[in-house]
Amino acid sequence: MGIEKTLAERKGREFCGISRETIASSNSRRNRRRQRKKPPVQMLFETCKVVFASAGTGFVPPLQDIDKLRSVLDGIRPEDVGLRPDMPYFRTSATQRVPRIQYLHIYECEKFSMGIFCLPPSGVIPLHNHPGMTVFSKLLFGTMHIKSYDWVVDMPPESPNIINPSESQTREMRLAKVKVDADFTAPCNPSILYPEDGGNMHCFTAVTACAVLDVLGPPYSDTEGRHCTYYHNFPFSNFSVDGLSIPEEEKSAYEWLQEREELEDLEVNGKMYNGPKIVES
Repeated sequence: MGIEKTLAERKGREFCGISRETIASSNSRRNRRRQRKKPPVQMLFETCKVVFASAGTGFVPPLQDIDKLRSVLDGIRPEDVGLRPDMPYFRTSATQRVPRIQYLHIYECEKFSMGIFCLPPSGVIPLHNHPGMTVFSKLLFGTMHIKSYDWVVDMPPESPNIINPSESQTREMRLAKVKVDADFTAPCNPSILYPEDGGNMHCFTAVTACAVLDVLGPPYSDTEGRHCTYYHNFPFSNFSVDGLSIPEEEKSAYEWLQEREELEDLEVNGKMYNGPKIVES
């Protein structure tokens, strides 16, 4: 009986000792994994480096890369980039003629750029294009109205989709189809637009204070023909064009767009990005 008790106590001590070592080792591994976990914005940067490695004008990433980047973007929260809705970026003052928009530059190279637009309530980014670019946008918080368009390119040859300049107008107008015209409230899925479709031209209007994380691949470049152009939009029914006929029930889905010279309704200030820093390897 005494020998059995001694053996049992010894086995108990050995069992407890192994368990403590195992638990300690497991905890250590978990701690190391936590220490190695990269900030979400760093993961976004590294994913962009891979996805846009071959980016140039007109580049569209393969579907698996689009899904990968969309997944990383979808996981980013305002706190991951150092933002809160109560920050000064998202307030307006009575002295401002138009709500001032702040742009937080995170990173840019010739292949892609990352940045955040901070819009106070009623802030507007006017209708503009993204020539030859694929753009991912993630609404971090707030509610935003998005209206986007693509050029109409599939009309029959006998149906003109351009109104040439005349005595009453100095710039041509081109027919576009509305792709999106709706409010979006975070959290929601990232949006993606492509060089030729998906709503390559869009306008943002802040319903509430909101922040949008943008990834552009490749970024704007005047020297490479990727110039940002802004537009006025007009209802389809405002102009009559010989040879162009659209069913009455579909007319609201089409509008005329005309390049604009002045941007009196836009004020964007660049601000320092104070979130987690990008580490380039």
